[in-house]
Amino acid sequence: MKKYKMVLLGIGISAMSLNACSDKYLDLQDKQSLNENTFWSTRDHARWGITAAYAALQGHDGSMWTFFEQVYVGLTYKSDEVDNNKNEPYGKELAAFINGPEESSTWNIWATCYAGIGRANQVIENVPRIGDMTDEEKAQVIGEAKFLRALNYFTLVNGFENIPLVLTFEKDITKLRVPQVKPAEIWAQIEKDLKDAEAVLPLDYNDNDMQGRATRYAAKALLGKAYLFQEKWADAETKLNELYNKFSLLPNYVDNFNGKSENGPESIFEIQFSGDRTVTDERHPFNFELRPAALDGWDEMTPSDWLFEEFKKDQKPGGGYSDRVYGSIFFDDPNSSMYDLSVPANLVPYSVVKDDLRMPYYFTKYTYPTDRGGNYTGININVIRYADVLLMLAEAMNENNKTDDAIGLINEVRTRSHAKELETGTFNKDQLRTQIRHHERPVELSMEWGIRWFDLVRWGRGNIAKESVKTTLSNHNKPFANNFDDKKHVRFAIPQSERNANPLLDQNFGY
Repeated sequence: MKKYKMVLLGIGISAMSLNACSDKYLDLQDKQSLNENTFWSTRDHARWGITAAYAALQGHDGSMWTFFEQVYVGLTYKSDEVDNNKNEPYGKELAAFINGPEESSTWNIWATCYAGIGRANQVIENVPRIGDMTDEEKAQVIGEAKFLRALNYFTLVNGFENIPLVLTFEKDITKLRVPQVKPAEIWAQIEKDLKDAEAVLPLDYNDNDMQGRATRYAAKALLGKAYLFQEKWADAETKLNELYNKFSLLPNYVDNFNGKSENGPESIFEIQFSGDRTVTDERHPFNFELRPAALDGWDEMTPSDWLFEEFKKDQKPGGGYSDRVYGSIFFDDPNSSMYDLSVPANLVPYSVVKDDLRMPYYFTKYTYPTDRGGNYTGININVIRYADVLLMLAEAMNENNKTDDAIGLINEVRTRSHAKELETGTFNKDQLRTQIRHHERPVELSMEWGIRWFDLVRWGRGNIAKESVKTTLSNHNKPFANNFDDKKHVRFAIPQSERNANPLLDQNFGY
């Protein structure tokens, strides 16, 4: 399923807001007299419905600007791995920890997730009554919907913590005015949905047109991640271990981000893009927003000084930087280069533009000239890849007192990029925990979809080796870290527009 088509289904709104999607996504426009009474009746309708649920991952309104400048910015700007451009308005107050409940990026996260949940709920409710599908076909589509519902709730519970649990599709707005539930109820539903999905999803899809759909391994990976976030270490180890050796690390690190190995051997789940504009705009602006102005980009965000120092520690055995350093950042080094926006694109050495750069280093992930449509690209965005699974498994094993075994997993990730191996016997449990948290994960997974901020959140909320987010941000010289309040900013504000529509919603502390 290389391209998500935005189908006009009546596919839902934010579960708590009439504003989560524009009206064009609520009206049936089919010219063959389809209506809500006749729609859910064929196999094609099921396919269109589940496609719409996947499409919500690109943003509730299908806009590439919503996808990057709102949702991605909201999931990233509070973390210690990035420094935002202070001259740009996107997420500026969020990054400075002075935002209120009207902040647009967090509302767009809320709207995007509940739009996806609403669409998944429709699939789960309506597919069972379709007559021309086998029970196995129905179970698979419903399993995909449950995976997507779980993924959206995973984002919501980590971002906002206190949220409503909506498991049915409602057209009556009064029935959407429900209170928040305890986070434990959300986690329980995430686990249930993923176990249900795991039981019915295929291990892989043979049809190329179905590539990118959720598989049984995607459900296992997200379930293992859910266990990890709840500090269920034994369950996390068991579940994540079920993916071990079922995937492989790409020999070339940058092939995860340049469009050459989409849905490939390291991919577990990706948000699909294609660059096509014939039906909908299947592009995103990562390559434009991340690129420096000297290469015709927007200078939107850069690696933080702390992250750059961690990259400098990632050395090959004989000296010199690892492949994941060169594959992640553009910096002052004779081996560092970045593509410009020319057609065809040119690979420009750092030295050529050094004197014209606003900042000394930039991200290079997703800035490749693949699937180009204008200045924008159709490269898929990783949600979970095998390297992440190996590092999560290593974290769980370390907490389960298997430190040397955990080092072995970390070294699998390190040696792919020719980084020097960690030596067994030289780390105790606490030391390896710090190495995983503040080197291995940020260096391997920097600026990837929602990873670092949610890692900081879980370590701040957890009970095992609890780390104050404010302390981490301060230690890592995050701008405006002095504004951060651990009791407040560890959660997003409940969007004020949602509270206006639903008076049963309580605001998170401090907002």
